[in-house]
Amino acid sequence: MRLYIYIVCVVFTFISCGKETSEKHVFLGGEIINKNTDYVILYDAKEVIDTIRLDGRNRFSYKFEKDFKPGFYTFRHGAEVQMVLLEPGDSIMFRLNTYDFDESLVYTGKGAKKNNYLINDFLEREIEEKEVFKYCQLDAKVFERLLDSIKAEKNIKLIAFEDKYTPSEMFSKIAQANIDYAYYSSKEIYPFVHYGYDKKSIMESLPEDFYAYRKVINYNDEFFKHNFNYITFLRSSFNNIGLGLHLEHSKKDKFKWMDLCYNLCRLEAIDSLVINPDIKNELLYHYGISFLAKNKNLEHNDIVLKSLLAKGTDKKKNDKILSYNASVNRLKTGEKFPEVKVLNLDNNSVSINNVFNKPSVVYFWSHMYKDFFDNSHKRAKELRKKYPEVDFISVNIDCYSTDRWHSTLKKKNCSPQNEYMFENSEQSIEQLAIYPLTKVILVDKESTIVNGHSNMFESSFEEELLAMLNR
Repeated sequence: MRLYIYIVCVVFTFISCGKETSEKHVFLGGEIINKNTDYVILYDAKEVIDTIRLDGRNRFSYKFEKDFKPGFYTFRHGAEVQMVLLEPGDSIMFRLNTYDFDESLVYTGKGAKKNNYLINDFLEREIEEKEVFKYCQLDAKVFERLLDSIKAEKNIKLIAFEDKYTPSEMFSKIAQANIDYAYYSSKEIYPFVHYGYDKKSIMESLPEDFYAYRKVINYNDEFFKHNFNYITFLRSSFNNIGLGLHLEHSKKDKFKWMDLCYNLCRLEAIDSLVINPDIKNELLYHYGISFLAKNKNLEHNDIVLKSLLAKGTDKKKNDKILSYNASVNRLKTGEKFPEVKVLNLDNNSVSINNVFNKPSVVYFWSHMYKDFFDNSHKRAKELRKKYPEVDFISVNIDCYSTDRWHSTLKKKNCSPQNEYMFENSEQSIEQLAIYPLTKVILVDKESTIVNGHSNMFESSFEEELLAMLNR
């Protein structure tokens, strides 16, 4: 499953701006093939700057005003989110195909080289992550030497780029931080990925200076608070710091992610180290939604929720967490499946409750996660053969056109049986608390929820199916 929140602006043609082109002006534009909507939304960090409609050739362009500030800018098309580094004098166009997002990105124009570098670094990081997971099974000292080697190669590459193109100080600062935070993140995940449930023994076996860099880490970096690598590092870091606090008083031999004590320790670590309100609230929100989505003990949900609300100061995020928790509670075993409208392949609106004619498994997918589409449909096909008494109902959660949905199913040679799409995506996602996307809901033929938070890929899933059939 590919990560998608990162630097991604691409360019296929340069806009000639005549006398207007100067160091004071900045332009951003693009062409979108197989568009999902008729517009793009441009953001400064997370604040909306403008909504720009595509023209008849699915292109757009935008000129920044005089109060332009150099840094990262984000644009959204449908559910796709991309970021680009813009500085004075940049004139960047991109061309992308929404069907093959990463592979289709192409740049041109002034400012393209630095963004090309950042994207290539991101794509290499995706490949690197798989190798790092393998390295995590090695002895900590060997693991560290391999990471040091990867980091050294990246530093050499960055120096060569800087010598050739003489980029701005801002670019160099960002590029170096990407290298450093990727390195730190790899170290932070080591105890979790390293084989074995006895995390205390693993932590005790680490070299004394394994996390020495924590002494100079800024957990409140305003400049990097929206940077992908920095955010990833913070999440990995607080997972690990929380683990250390948890192990100081835990008497359990096996570590479990949903352990109440561990999750409370992680929240305490954030509260003690993070002062920046934006960073703190974002971390609290992330961990809060993650815990509520995966935990099955509603009493523990209330305890974690109380801790979150006491620490978080962002009312909108707190309200979202409360709303999500209410949705989770509506999916308790024995409750009726919420009234949700879906579209069938004839584009007719129907209540999903009218679809349940026998015990059913409802699973979800999005165009943004192409690998997951393939894996979930393959898994459903395998299970359908083993359990013909069960319906496997696929629901697309995107807010795209039905044409895009039809095209994808046709392209993937999917059977039209039990394929649906939300009529109101945003509302339905909230009602069914769809996070993570691997979540599936088990329902009996009377539309009664058997399990509102299951997972087709867990080893115990078939036991759940048998239990539902034997009710």
